[in-house]
Amino acid sequence: MLKKDLRLKYSAFRKQLSLEQIAAKSLDISNKALELPIWSKKYYHIFLPITSKQEIDTINLLSILQGKDKYVIVPKVQQDTLEHYLLTDSTKFKNNSWGVPEPIDGIQIDPSKIDVVFIPLLAFDTIGHRVGYGKGYYDTFLASCRPDIIKVGLSFFEAEELITDIFPGDIPLDYCVTPQKNYSFDGS
Repeated sequence: MLKKDLRLKYSAFRKQLSLEQIAAKSLDISNKALELPIWSKKYYHIFLPITSKQEIDTINLLSILQGKDKYVIVPKVQQDTLEHYLLTDSTKFKNNSWGVPEPIDGIQIDPSKIDVVFIPLLAFDTIGHRVGYGKGYYDTFLASCRPDIIKVGLSFFEAEELITDIFPGDIPLDYCVTPQKNYSFDGS
C-alpha cells in the first residue's frame, strides 16, 4: 500500500478512538515495551504526543524511564530539523504550531549520545518500514545518529503487509510495539 493511502487510512482509524481507548492502548503499549531488550541503555529519546492527532500518550513510558533513572531526551522542531533536549525537573514546555509540546530551552543533547529512540508513526509494515506525517523529521534525525541506535516505533494498530513506496532515505525500525504485540525486525 502507498504511504499517502496509509496516512489517510490510519488517521481515520485514530479519529475513531475515544479518549478512554487511547489511554488504555497507550498503557498497554508501555507495558509491552517493558518486554523489549532495550532497558540496559542510558539515553532514551521520546516524543510527546500531539493530542489533536490522537497520538499515543507517552506519559507511561516517560514514567518508566524516569523510574529506571534513564536520561530522557525530548525533541524540538527547529526549522527543518529536530533539536534534542535533556528532560529535567525544570524543563518548561510550549506547544508549537502543530500542537507538539516542546521544551522552551535547556541542555541540548547531540544525537550521537542517544541509545534508544521511540518513534511516532501512523503505520508500519511487517519488515519495519514506517509511515509518519511525511515531513521527514525522524529520517533526518535518525541519519545523524550512531548506526547502533535502537529504533522503536509505537503504534495503536498492527502491521500492514507491505509499504510499497519506500525511498532510499527511509530508515526502518528495529522494533515496533502495539497494544497486543512486539514486532522485531532485527532477526531476533
